[in-house]
Amino acid sequence: QTLRALFQYKPQNIDELMINTGDFIYVDPTHQSDVSEGWVIGTSHRTGCRGFLPENYTERASESDTWVKHREYVFVTASRFFTQTENGPNVKLNGEVHNPSMSRSVTNVLCLQNTTLRRGVLVMRHGERLDQVFGKSWLQQCLTADGKYYRADLNFPSTLPKRKDSMKQFEYDPPLSCCGIFQSRLIGEALLNQEVTVSYMYSSPALRCIQTAQHVLQGLKLDQKVKIRVEPGLFEWTKWETNKVIPNFMSVTELAEASYKIDTSYRGNFPLSSLVPSESYEEYSAAAPLLPFFAFSGMLGVILIVGHGSSLASFTRPLVGLPARDSSDFAQVVRKIPSLGMCFCEEIEEENKWQMVNPPVKTLTHGANAAFNWRNGIMED
Repeated sequence: QTLRALFQYKPQNIDELMINTGDFIYVDPTHQSDVSEGWVIGTSHRTGCRGFLPENYTERASESDTWVKHREYVFVTASRFFTQTENGPNVKLNGEVHNPSMSRSVTNVLCLQNTTLRRGVLVMRHGERLDQVFGKSWLQQCLTADGKYYRADLNFPSTLPKRKDSMKQFEYDPPLSCCGIFQSRLIGEALLNQEVTVSYMYSSPALRCIQTAQHVLQGLKLDQKVKIRVEPGLFEWTKWETNKVIPNFMSVTELAEASYKIDTSYRGNFPLSSLVPSESYEEYSAAAPLLPFFAFSGMLGVILIVGHGSSLASFTRPLVGLPARDSSDFAQVVRKIPSLGMCFCEEIEEENKWQMVNPPVKTLTHGANAAFNWRNGIMED
């Protein structure tokens, strides 16, 4: 069957087909049995590429619509060919000027593309967290006397996800602020505009990272296709945890019940029990080469990792062959990493190595906005 594209479609996954309005796609009905409803698998007449595409973006077309004249060639004997080349670089065949040196590329009349998607690792810090704005006592500011949550400021989220243990556990595992949610979705939209193909999403078990991953996927319009893999090994250097204990994170089941797009079948490489309080820098940096597990496991496209400020410094350097920083230098670097700061590593397949390159989108910069009460200065003298 021959289909004609009614609309342009940009792939959201590496196995999908790029089509432009008016493109013709060849579809074999016998190859559609395992395809999801509403999708077909076909081959583009224009590019020769094959992949999945939404069926409602197309209409049936007549096969004769693809009967077109591509090019015309005139073949001559070898003696005549070389005789004509002596007269000059260009000769006339059938009234058209041809360059004989170009006539040797007749085999290039039809070339089927076999594109290989480069692998990349995008490491991102989470968005703005509530305690970053309202301090360590943020939870006391938004709880009623009977322990119920209310929105004390517009930068507080409208609700908090349900968890089986006490709400006080949020004090050690704070969520994103509303600005943090907006930031994360904006980054996802920017990645979508740059046509970044995110194939896999990994996240620290911290709630702020899970929420960042969720809203980035929503901005990318991939929240129905790519699921978040929770990896405990991505949690930050535990020495920086002020409570000196490992936070009681929400379980994968709780996160899924709270409508986060979690890959419940994924099993982390570092169990939660492997996280120890107040670990030394040597212990933390020794676990940093965890990242190559993601990078060298045969995955294609961009692997997006949402972690902490420490993740950018500790997970990317081993990948590009650099040693771990000194602990004092490490702390100074991490303190300067803003919300949603990111690093991007790209594979140089020909050389079997990785390099650090500019991230696909710019960092989001914004100013502080202090709390305001109209009585102060407006009504009062």
